[in-house]
This record gives sequence, C-alpha cells and structure tokens, in this order.
Amino acid sequence: MYLRLSFCKRECHVKQPLRVVPLFEKLDDLEAAPAAVARLFSIEWYRNRIDGKQEVMIGYSDSGKDAGRFSAAWQLYKAQEELIKVAKQFGVKLTMFHGRGGTVGRGGGPTHLAILSQPPDTIHGSLRVTVQGEVIEQLFGEEHLCFRTLQRFTAATLEHGMHPPVSPKPEWRVLMDEIGVVATEKYRSIVFKEPRFVEYFRLATPELEYGRMNIGSRPSKRKPSGGIESLRAIPWIFAWTQTRFHLPVWLGFGAAFKYAIKKDIKNLYMLQEMYKAWPFFRVTIDLVEMVFAKGDPGIAALYDKLLVSEDLWSFGKCLRANYEETKGLLLQIAGHKDLLEGNLHLKQRLRLRDSYITTLNVLQAYTLKRIRDSNYHVKLRPHISKEYVESSKSAAELVNLNPTSEYAPGLEDTLILTMKGIAAGMQNTG
Repeated sequence: MYLRLSFCKRECHVKQPLRVVPLFEKLDDLEAAPAAVARLFSIEWYRNRIDGKQEVMIGYSDSGKDAGRFSAAWQLYKAQEELIKVAKQFGVKLTMFHGRGGTVGRGGGPTHLAILSQPPDTIHGSLRVTVQGEVIEQLFGEEHLCFRTLQRFTAATLEHGMHPPVSPKPEWRVLMDEIGVVATEKYRSIVFKEPRFVEYFRLATPELEYGRMNIGSRPSKRKPSGGIESLRAIPWIFAWTQTRFHLPVWLGFGAAFKYAIKKDIKNLYMLQEMYKAWPFFRVTIDLVEMVFAKGDPGIAALYDKLLVSEDLWSFGKCLRANYEETKGLLLQIAGHKDLLEGNLHLKQRLRLRDSYITTLNVLQAYTLKRIRDSNYHVKLRPHISKEYVESSKSAAELVNLNPTSEYAPGLEDTLILTMKGIAAGMQNTG
C-alpha cells in the first residue's frame, strides 16, 4: 500500500504529504477503533505532522451488512464517543467523517435529524459526510435545493453544539449492549448461517439481473464467485428495496425487542422512555418505521410465488411473519397505533405513490419470471423476419430496444424501467 501511494504521489507530482484518514466500518473494526487511533496518536512524529487535527471515517454500509442496522447504529454511536475521548487525551481535534448512503440500511435519513442524533461532543462545529446516488440530485440538483441543503447542515451543526443531545443513561447503555448482541445473532443466523438464504435471496429479488445489466457505478460484487459477504452494500440494499421487503433494515430489531420484553416487562417501559427522551434511539426507530410504511410484504409474497421454488416458500413465509412481528413491536415501543402516526404529510405522499409503485412491482415480477423462464431466456437474440418487422411497427421498436441484450426483445429494457421507477418511488435506494 505504501509503495502504491508513493508511486501515485510521484506520478501526480504531489509534494506535500497526504493526510491519513482511517476508516472503521465492520463491527469488529469499530470496536477496535479507539485502540487503533490511540496507537496512531502515540507516534510522536505523526502527532507533529497533523498539527493537532485528525479526521476519522466511520462507515454505515458494511457495518449494517455485517451485523444488521440495530447493532451497527449502536456500535457506530459508541465508537464515536470513544474516539473523541482518545483524541482529547492526545490534544487532537477530531472531525468525524460519516460514510452514509442514501437508504436507511446504509445510514441515510433526514440530514437535520441525523446530525442532532449524534453523541454529544462529537461534532464541535465541523463534520464531513458522503452524499451518494439519487440523494445527490435530491439535495444538490438545483441551486435553491443546494442552498437549502447547506442551510440544514449548518443549522443542525450549530444546534448540536449549542444544545447538545442528552447522553444515554447507564441503564439504557446496559440494555442496548444486551439486546444489540441478540440483534446481531439473529441477523447473522439468517443472512450468513441459514443455508437456504443465499438461494432464496437470489430468487426472490432482482439481484442477479442487477449485477448482469451493469447499471450501477461499480461491479455489484467484490468477488464474482462470492456470496453475501462479497456483495457490495448498494446492490444488497437495492435488491430488497425493489421487492418492498427492506430486510436488511429491520432484521434483528424484532428479536432484540422481543428478548428484552420477555426477559422483563419493565424493559418495555424503559424502551418507551428511551424513545421519548433519547434523540439517537428515537431517530433510529422513526427511520425503521418509515421503511415499514414504504414496505409491503404482499408484494414480496408475489415475487416468491412467481420466482421462488416451492421448497423455499415456507422460508419466505417465516421471514414475512418476522416482518409483521417486528413492525408490531416497533409500534408498541413508539406508542403508535399506526405507521407514521406523527407524520401525516409523508403518510399521504406515500399513499399517493403506492398505486404507481405497486403496478411497477407487478410488471417487474412478471418480467423477471419471463427472463428466468428457459423458454424466454436466450443466449442469441431470436430471428425475426424482415417482412414481420416491416409489417409491425411495435415489433420493429422492440428489436431496436437495447440490441446488445442477451434477453428476448424488450425484456431488459422493461426491467430497467421498472427498477428506475420503483427506486424513484421509494426514494431511499442506494
């Protein structure tokens, strides 16, 4: 790595030393982050080089894919607290670099709430964030949007400094640590240890087609032959968003809350208190509630019926039962009778979009079925006579659609259009 960096600096004529920004993302890395940074700061020549300023990046994407959203969010919170303590010990001003994506599963959410839910003393008037995918256009696509976005960042950063959010009570921390372990175990037991999961995931979602069509900014996998662990975070989230099931966002929450309440009913009251008084916990719950409002297990069931082999139907049914149980527990903790009870504006917007998205979901499911059906999937495009093309304008248009596609005329184009339409309707995709 050092030799490659030296070569790049020489070729680009960079004379000043480049700054070092450590990245911590997976659960084990986040736990080890304070010790790693302390070791870095203990090097005297390095401290002299940075002149009392250091930037550390924390990643939301792979941490969520590694351990589930609940455990990742809590570990990211604790890592920031500990990193700030280490920096203070060495007299260094630490700037946190938040590597967020657009979707909730990758740390996305309303800017103002995201900043105000950070631990006290972790911003100090400055922070850095990534803005990715469709969020770039939403936040910076036009001049007035750009200024409004920057105003939100500025206002939230100032507010965090002038009115820091409350720190969690010791008993809240103990409960979060305990149920975080349960959430991680549940998530990993399904995603990484359940032998049927990979097959189910690839059949029940358009993940394979997404990877083959090369419509993302990067290859969908780090290793073409790998499983879930090699899949990049964007297609992992994107595939579940397309089917309206959003599994990476909510999986683990239900098991954690169920365990806590079953162990002691007083934990339910504590979780409800945490929701009311602790911004971090409230924002975490509210974002998952928003995802449930956008979800539809009935749509996921349609994909199962059309695309998944019968021997896996029971597995999909169990996951959907888990979905409903988690949603019920979430509402109980938030004290809501219905999803988005306190956000009628968003609820109405989602209701208006729902019929359009549902139509696209049905079109996508049947298009995927045709693509995967051996009768329709072809390595070479079918021969269509010149006479037939000339006599049928619609047939001619189909032939002109993406002539390099390996699928029958029009199928790949239809699939891409449904993907884009569903993503636009969901608005939190990558």
